[in-house]
Amino acid sequence: MRFYVGVTDTEWYRFLSTHKTEDVNFWQPGGARQFGAVEKGAPFLFRLKSPHNAIGGLGFFSAAAIQPLAAAWEFFGIANGHSSYAEFRRVISAYKQKAGKTDLGALEIGCVILSDPIFFDEADWIREVPAWSPSIVQGKGYDDTEPSGAWLWDQVRLRLLKYRFYERVEDKPSALSLENPEERYRETVARVRVGQGAFRLLVANAYDRACAITGEHTLPVLEAAHIKPYAESGPHLVSNGLLLRSDLHKLYDSGYLTVMPELRVEVSPRIKEEFNNGKIYYAMHGQNLAALPRRFSELPDPAYLSWHNVNVFKAG
Repeated sequence: MRFYVGVTDTEWYRFLSTHKTEDVNFWQPGGARQFGAVEKGAPFLFRLKSPHNAIGGLGFFSAAAIQPLAAAWEFFGIANGHSSYAEFRRVISAYKQKAGKTDLGALEIGCVILSDPIFFDEADWIREVPAWSPSIVQGKGYDDTEPSGAWLWDQVRLRLLKYRFYERVEDKPSALSLENPEERYRETVARVRVGQGAFRLLVANAYDRACAITGEHTLPVLEAAHIKPYAESGPHLVSNGLLLRSDLHKLYDSGYLTVMPELRVEVSPRIKEEFNNGKIYYAMHGQNLAALPRRFSELPDPAYLSWHNVNVFKAG
């Protein structure tokens, strides 16, 4: 298995180590290239800068995307490592200016979303990072088939045992999975908990930032909807999600519209009965979805769609 060690902003680390979040955004201020050094589900280790020069924790790679700064804050809030959007913008602007970028009107950053972050107590920091060069600016990939990678992963696994990571009981399937995980890693990945922030970005990526029903591309009004709600044991899986315009999301959650297993939209007659309105929505009745994920595994699951048809939709 290949995993990654990322050079970590100390302020980001200190803030998030005291704020429990389901996911974290390990942002990259450049925003020019999307992270893709490891596959989904792989461990991503936090290496603190000088004077610490130590690994202080890890997360599990969920998704990557280039995002407007405002969208990153909307998706992840304090999981960006700062207490307010103003502070977050100030920090990113400082990085941009240091790199000689003066046009700060439309800030974009690289978002590397890590699920289920674990921050070690300082006594458990890994002080020795093998095969590491002081010239490394962003990070370095390791492979467990090489001596340095095998040693480092063994050190991480000892800490996961200490922090009782392997004793968790996962009651919902995870959106993270290695293609063909070896036995020694299968147990690790199976216990990763994917959070709401990662779910939102995964769904937005899968639908190419387009509303599933209308094809609308205006990102600020698009929301990731659970087909089967998380409160009803619906998992944070892309196949249990639809990217919807905010008004359609509200109607969907309230049962005034649904998507049939054959991926056709149905609109409830209750909109007209209860609100004496709904002309723009009835125009969508019977239409096929306008946008769908390219990957078969990310298409809406017919079982979840049927659950919504039966349990939420107000058929008449």
